[in-house]
Amino acid sequence: MNHRCFFRFANSMMLFAAVCAALFTAACNSIAPERQPISAAATFAGLNERFGEPFGIAARAGETFVSDGEQGKIWKLGANGAMSVVSDRLDTPSQIVFDANGDLLVADAGTHTIKRVKLTGETETVAGVENQSGYADGAANAALFNAPVGIAVFENKIYVADTYNDRIRLIENGQVSTLAGGAKGFADDAGARARFDTPVNLAVLKNGRILVADTGNKRIRAIDAAGNVATFAGNGGGTLKDGLLSQADFVFPSAIAINDAGAIFIADGNAIRVIRSLGLPFVETVSDEERGYADGAIKTAQFNRPSGLAIGADGNLYIADSENQTIRVFSSGAIGEPITDEKRENLRYKPEEFRRMAPPRWTYDPPNNPRDVAGTLGELRGEVNTPNKSVWFHNGLDIAGNYGETARFIRDGKVLKPLAAENFETLRELVRLPTIGYIHIRLGRDKNGVTYDDRRFQFQRSDAGKLSGVRIPRGSRFRAGEAIGTLNAFNHVHLIAGRTGAEMNALDALEFPGIGDNVAPTIEKVTFFDESWQPIETSKENARINLQGKTRIVVRAFDQMDGNNSRRRLGVYKIGYEILRADRTPLDAMRWTISFARMPDESAARFVYAAGSQSGYTPETIFNYIATNEVSGDAFKENFFDAASSEKGDYVLRVAAADFFGNVATKEINFGVK
Repeated sequence: MNHRCFFRFANSMMLFAAVCAALFTAACNSIAPERQPISAAATFAGLNERFGEPFGIAARAGETFVSDGEQGKIWKLGANGAMSVVSDRLDTPSQIVFDANGDLLVADAGTHTIKRVKLTGETETVAGVENQSGYADGAANAALFNAPVGIAVFENKIYVADTYNDRIRLIENGQVSTLAGGAKGFADDAGARARFDTPVNLAVLKNGRILVADTGNKRIRAIDAAGNVATFAGNGGGTLKDGLLSQADFVFPSAIAINDAGAIFIADGNAIRVIRSLGLPFVETVSDEERGYADGAIKTAQFNRPSGLAIGADGNLYIADSENQTIRVFSSGAIGEPITDEKRENLRYKPEEFRRMAPPRWTYDPPNNPRDVAGTLGELRGEVNTPNKSVWFHNGLDIAGNYGETARFIRDGKVLKPLAAENFETLRELVRLPTIGYIHIRLGRDKNGVTYDDRRFQFQRSDAGKLSGVRIPRGSRFRAGEAIGTLNAFNHVHLIAGRTGAEMNALDALEFPGIGDNVAPTIEKVTFFDESWQPIETSKENARINLQGKTRIVVRAFDQMDGNNSRRRLGVYKIGYEILRADRTPLDAMRWTISFARMPDESAARFVYAAGSQSGYTPETIFNYIATNEVSGDAFKENFFDAASSEKGDYVLRVAAADFFGNVATKEINFGVK
């Protein structure tokens, strides 16, 4: 190591040690017992009136304020969660904070500005030029930002996470300057030599140091007043791993809040985490880490992209649960209400409501020309052969096209997720809008990799000039028919309908001009198994199956649609069965046990598909449906046909497979109960 490198390394280490030591002292080492221990999660607001996308949140005595990025509003919540509009004159409001006068400062990502919203509703621009993105320091009314998402206040200073410029900016005395950050990347250093990757949220410690949710780098960073940057927590691993600050991993840190006892709460992916002192500062996950919606004990509480955190005057933690479209609260259990299945269902779009949101079109031009459907919601992906194999549900509709063909938006939409474009230069490259997703597309570029002349697609390049990534800033708007990009080697658009975690069957939620299906599903085979998954053989004596005890019924079936290639096999829409007497009179009505009206619970794949099922990355597609199990939406359970509960005699099993368009196939098998 030469002398210059040695001294730079030594200075960096000294900087890191100094900053972190000060932070530990300010935020961790002197933590007092929490004034009101939080133990329960409940829903505070959003059940009676629907938010679009609650994102930023700020709280003070008896009142909570929420930014709604989808609707362009600032909401005020009363002590009981009642909602009223403070302002609807914003575009894509993101993080919000109170200034010294009690007004709200708003990072309005969609207009590339910082706004001030008085609680009487008046709105003014503090810094930035309306609807003009870029990067420029100077006078506040001429400075340029690039979709700023985060904001914080300390004394007379306003700090801004200039998210897609990868910088932390400072507004003071009518001037905008850059405190830290330069090109996108990762580096602990001072001023312009420091590097961030899509910083989205800020919080200020009592001593004035700033914590940054450095989302793309999967770390929490710290900045002092001179612009010195150090990593406070996380090592960039990208998993949800607890531990000491340097050992912990973060997935998608998106919000930070600090209570008066010094505990640092962090929204990370779908989890809520906290940094407290356990002798040494320690990162701990305090909620469930899986995506979902569940109230109750905080350890089992589930969230769906929490994006904003605030500590109320009561010491409770208020959480903007963006994809669940609600405000949640961690408390001692005294406020809020637990979510019920009925209320959760009422929050979700119904297919008929979703269809009314936009005129129908296909995702290619001409917009009214029917295309081949190549995959449907609920199909298995992977192989069900061993317990350790990873299997999952296909969560959308595959619409076939040609390699390099231009894919287009099917309805107007606005990007809200700060990192909405993912998996660059892979076959699963995608962009996710609030209620629509598009996968298997070269975003913003043609089949030769030439980028579109479209500022909404912001590309990064390596030092060698090669494309290395793309971001689509929060607040970017697209119109139906505008180009998304071009098809990659998968030769189809995977189209997702519905919010993340509440996906609907796109055949129902969307309308496609000229689509048709006059082809009934095909039932290839029906197999019986006992409770231990041992096959039940046909009796040689009377050429029929004799059943006793709990029995599993497995139906091998597939579907096709008009225009499908004969080799194409699609998943079915519903599976069911009924038991008939020997004279063909039914014992009870047809039981539709498996339904793909909307996306099943992610963990239910092995309750739908039996061993031997395979699809997506295999030479042959096989769907073995466990017809006796019950799977529909969030609900799933193992079940059986219990022959022991039937009278002895001869019966007929009728299994059924239906497609979305009402075509039904049935198959009958004689069996006996002895």
